[in-house]
Amino acid sequence: MDSLKASFDLTGKVAVVTGGTGALGSVMAAGLARAGASVAVLGRNAERAGEVCARIGSQAMPAPADVLDEDQLGAAREAILERHGRIDILVNAAGGNLPGATLPQGGSFFELEPDAMRQVVDLNYMGTVLPIRVFGRDLASGEAGGIINISSMAAIKSITRVVGYSAAKAAIDNLTRWLAMEFGRQYGGALRVNAIAPGFFVGEQNRRLLLEDDGSLTPRGQTIIAHTPMGRFGEADELIGTLVWLASDASRFVTGVVVPVDGGFAAASGV
Repeated sequence: MDSLKASFDLTGKVAVVTGGTGALGSVMAAGLARAGASVAVLGRNAERAGEVCARIGSQAMPAPADVLDEDQLGAAREAILERHGRIDILVNAAGGNLPGATLPQGGSFFELEPDAMRQVVDLNYMGTVLPIRVFGRDLASGEAGGIINISSMAAIKSITRVVGYSAAKAAIDNLTRWLAMEFGRQYGGALRVNAIAPGFFVGEQNRRLLLEDDGSLTPRGQTIIAHTPMGRFGEADELIGTLVWLASDASRFVTGVVVPVDGGFAAASGV
């Protein structure tokens, strides 16, 4: 293997993917495994985690845990260390939205449910903070650990209606930069922190917002495509190249960045 290919190779590395049972998280877990890593698929549903691992193969192990429960995260950590003895990569793919934290069509900010807002912020923000607390020391104790957070276009541009999710993902961008600074000072290149900001990918949570029952675009889907220079939604496996780059030695001098994988959505002005 030449030096360039070797810099992208994850053989011998151990990765934890939170939200690993989700539409994007499961694909990212499989992509890390294809790059050579052993992968722990972390999700609340043990059965679904097992199904994802069965599709990936022997390189994957289920690690059932709720990202908002430090005790469960700690138990998952112990199981991973018992099997592999190390943790090198953490991908924080857990997240999501709730209807109560999203403005209904024609609705007002003043009608939002505070409890739903708290739940969305907790899931997306604290659901990233807590795994970093639990797994971060293990990453820092190795030769070169990497944390990859999952941001969103909603953090980069103001997108109508999704206020709770947008605020939480904006906090992820700031957390990524802050931790990159802090960990860089403490650990140098031994612990890097970056993020990926996916564009619009069709999944379980947003399918009805983007597509009609017949597969045609909803009005909101039409607006998104009109503002995406590449003229389509993303495919989940199109995140893998950026993910492997950020997880590998190929990006060993990269920290504190948020990389859009969005078909040009963030670059377009709409004019």
